[in-house]
Amino acid sequence: MVSLNPSSADNAHISVRELHKIYKRGSESIDVLRGLNLNIQAGEFLAFMGPSGSGKTTLLNLIGGIDVPNSGTITVDGQRIDSLSSSALTRWRSRHVGFIFQMFNLIPVLNAFENVEMPLLLTRLNKAQRRKHVETALDLVGLADRMKHYPRQLSGGQEQRVAIARALVNDPSILLCDEPTGDLDRESANEIMGLIQRLSSEQNKTVLMVTHDPVAAKCADSVLHLEKGVLVEAIAQAQG
Repeated sequence: MVSLNPSSADNAHISVRELHKIYKRGSESIDVLRGLNLNIQAGEFLAFMGPSGSGKTTLLNLIGGIDVPNSGTITVDGQRIDSLSSSALTRWRSRHVGFIFQMFNLIPVLNAFENVEMPLLLTRLNKAQRRKHVETALDLVGLADRMKHYPRQLSGGQEQRVAIARALVNDPSILLCDEPTGDLDRESANEIMGLIQRLSSEQNKTVLMVTHDPVAAKCADSVLHLEKGVLVEAIAQAQG
């Protein structure tokens, strides 16, 4: 179970300690995260809520190795990622983290198969191995029969499923979702959240999701609230 207690880091999949992130805006320093502590177990599905500017997306970017903290530590499966070099962090991120965003960020001139394959082009996998990975990922999100379709031929929910397949294609242990249902209607959003829930429960993916949508947040195991760079509340939810 998620813990905000710094002393309970034993066996945590992700452990965050005294995390600080400061941005400069001219001569002004903005403390986005202020000594944040957090322990996350493998396979947990956490939702982060809070007002804009509270540090939710910054926290996701730090855990995902997109950004680095000013101070504090981030440990994933016993490895300190905050102290990795830029190139080492890039390699770590490509192996362990999948990103799902509000905007689908699909390439219009590529079909679903080609969009999902994109991350694999930077690996040493051969063509046959890449095909197997892509087909597995598309099957997992229920789009095995749409792999030759282009984004313009897909619904918004299907486009997000392609984006999720792309995030899954390297079989990461961590999925970071930033407003994954923000551009979807309610029905499509519910379908996407059901898929993300299954990825956590059936595939043992650790899912960290930023959302302003209370309906989406109810799909998580726990909801954590941030205000001004501090975790102020964690609510465990009973799953039906």
